[in-house]
Amino acid sequence: MRGAFLPGGRRVDLREVPDPQPRSGQVVLSMRASTICGSDLRAIYREHLGSGPEAYQGVVAGHEPAGEVIEVGPDCHRIRVGDRVALYHIAGCLQCDECRRGYLIGCTSPLRAAYGWQRDGGHADYLLAEESTCIRLPDELSFLDGACAACGFGTAYEGLCRAEVSGRDVVLVTGMGPVGLAAGLLAGRMGAPLRIGLDLSPDRLALATGLGAVDEVVLADDEALDRILELTGGAGCEVTLDASGAASARLTALRATRHWGRCVLIGEGGRLELDVSPVLIHPQLTVHGSWVTSTWRMEQLVQDLVRWDLHPDVVVTDRFALDDAASAYELADAARSGKVGIVMPAAGEAGR
Repeated sequence: MRGAFLPGGRRVDLREVPDPQPRSGQVVLSMRASTICGSDLRAIYREHLGSGPEAYQGVVAGHEPAGEVIEVGPDCHRIRVGDRVALYHIAGCLQCDECRRGYLIGCTSPLRAAYGWQRDGGHADYLLAEESTCIRLPDELSFLDGACAACGFGTAYEGLCRAEVSGRDVVLVTGMGPVGLAAGLLAGRMGAPLRIGLDLSPDRLALATGLGAVDEVVLADDEALDRILELTGGAGCEVTLDASGAASARLTALRATRHWGRCVLIGEGGRLELDVSPVLIHPQLTVHGSWVTSTWRMEQLVQDLVRWDLHPDVVVTDRFALDDAASAYELADAARSGKVGIVMPAAGEAGR
């Protein structure tokens, strides 16, 4: 089969590798969709960051996979051949406290392995997966919907659930990349009467408005906080969520949070420096750090997506074949588009 590897230096190598064979508790997927995440760009595609067991191990890339199960190994009890699934993108030990809570992302065992980072991922014709990481896709959702839910929408949904977003809450999202777009779309379905999006890029703000992810947009400049306060009658937002990972955007999100409000940080990397008393203590803020999601929350998400008639693939602005994976990464790296997806449609399926 073909598999795309990320050797660093903004290169993509497409290689022939052996077809996977399932062992106990494992399944083989015929890949249908595999989207590109910002963490892949930042920590693997541009250069290999980090070291040790959580660093990229030179495997087939792609940690946002969805496909059809074509083979199951011994001792698989839940997933069957023909099932359409998205993958929770971390395979854990299933025994530690984090795994038993469903948060395999925080697995504390040396057995922990992320698809596309420490074990082969979705940028390939086939993928070997643990049954425990398979999330069945409802018929109403496409494979590309599933790939988007596997990380980006799952991360945004977890953060919004931590903040218990409802119809009582004005929501600010800082960073209108694919995860920020997901947060805005989901917040609307969860009842937020006003959603505000902030970003440095006018193109991304225009995309957010065009998709209906936000109701108002604010350019990230020196006047941004004043404009957010003006939109909220001077009070600020009940819920703010930073999806950028940028220190300035995080600080704006905190300063724009209403007294007794909730701020969620989901954007990876970077730093944050602030005056604690005026920004956190005196406004009595609750701040959540939220890392990806859990298997049970991801299952809840795909059910809610059907109820809300929300298709995550609306944030996918560009689709590429596996043979064109290098072009897909080049476009995603430019940070001017929405989500970029690699699709491998079966005959007659046109991307499902």
